[in-house]
Amino acid sequence: MLKRFIAIAAFASLTALAPTAGHADPYKWCANYGGDMGGASNCGFTTWDQCMATVSGIGGSCDINQFYTGAEQPSPRVKRKRHTG
Repeated sequence: MLKRFIAIAAFASLTALAPTAGHADPYKWCANYGGDMGGASNCGFTTWDQCMATVSGIGGSCDINQFYTGAEQPSPRVKRKRHTG
């Protein structure tokens, strides 16, 4: 009985420690800091405006997160007028 318990405990601990599939970053925008920040980045922004507000005054730029896997925003449709005639 003890051997069975040890085997089950070992299997459970190995299963819990096994690597799982990685999850991509859900945020679309990254702030890239330069200069004194040493090239650090922060990919925690859902909008470009959020990112730009963060880097304004301290320097840096905002770029699209290359690991973003969220839903793409649909491009705005241009309404066309129908010509009757």
